[in-house]
Amino acid sequence: MDPRVREHAEVLVEDCIDVSEGDDVVVMAPAVAEDLVVALYEELGERGALPHYSGGSSRANRAYMRAADVDDFVESDIRMTIAETADAIVQILGSRNSFETSDVDPEKTAARQRANEDAMAVFMENDWVLTQYPAPGDAQKAEMSTAAYEDFVWNAVNKDWEAQRDFQANMVEILNEGSEVRIVSGDTTDVTMSIDGMVAENDWADVNMPAGEAFTAPVPDSVEGEVLFDKPLMAQGREVEGVYLRFEGGEVVEHSAEKNEEVLTSVLETDEGARRLGELGIGMNRDIDRFTYNMLFDEKMGDTVHMAVGRAYPETVGEDRERNESAVHQDMIVDMSEDSYIEVDGEVVQRNGTFRFEDGFESEA
Repeated sequence: MDPRVREHAEVLVEDCIDVSEGDDVVVMAPAVAEDLVVALYEELGERGALPHYSGGSSRANRAYMRAADVDDFVESDIRMTIAETADAIVQILGSRNSFETSDVDPEKTAARQRANEDAMAVFMENDWVLTQYPAPGDAQKAEMSTAAYEDFVWNAVNKDWEAQRDFQANMVEILNEGSEVRIVSGDTTDVTMSIDGMVAENDWADVNMPAGEAFTAPVPDSVEGEVLFDKPLMAQGREVEGVYLRFEGGEVVEHSAEKNEEVLTSVLETDEGARRLGELGIGMNRDIDRFTYNMLFDEKMGDTVHMAVGRAYPETVGEDRERNESAVHQDMIVDMSEDSYIEVDGEVVQRNGTFRFEDGFESEA
């Protein structure tokens, strides 16, 4: 077994979840990620925990989704029981074919997300981590050899997370002291939002692995302006390119996409909250140095900003602030490496990817 797999299993158990003797730990993973499952079981066994494996198959999921009727989706009692009773949950991504569900009706995907909304909310409140195994399908999607993709993944996840935490803490402090954020990129993106009373979080080694962002939630009705998300995204098994959103009073009032616009429309029509922003995130993991069509990595990439329509994370919403509720949470990315800046309360805090707490920062263009 690749020693980096064992190293990652150790990171997951020691840094990402809190495991004690006798804890029930659910490991959700596809068969292609078996090596990481084995390494995790070893780590959990050494700590006296009780692992439970839940397999996944994108082929089986496709078959079910195509056969089922859109009205068949209801909340799963078993899924809710897992979310409520597990002491910790590790979910591992990995694919032999990243486009396996590309011919599933987007309306069915949205309906299933709505049916699982309550269980997902409980999952997110649990001791839970999502990670990636470098499978061949994901390497192909990233247009990389399997070996090169393995190097990329392990470099992004097996690193000095305490140093990353300290670096990101600078941006978290700026956001927590601020009230309004403006994002400008070229002549296609100029959007403002209030973060007054919201909470900025330091994503360094807990819910996502890789980690590597500072993130918060906008005040739902405060978002104004337009955004061109110039990085593609994968949604419902399809690639969506050139997403454009225009906001008024916090809501998306105009949208378009250069490719697979119907998928974007389906996401925005999932429910009322899907037309509002639930997250503003600033990518700060510079070991993620290329775009790979994998949002778990791409949203953490240095020199980027991402915004998510839909569900806001509870920990980012202040006690007296409204939380945006939705069955979806769809991240979308803006490249901030050139002709771009971030303002907090009228002060530039990042220009062309360089933060004001880094060498080389220029406050003026």
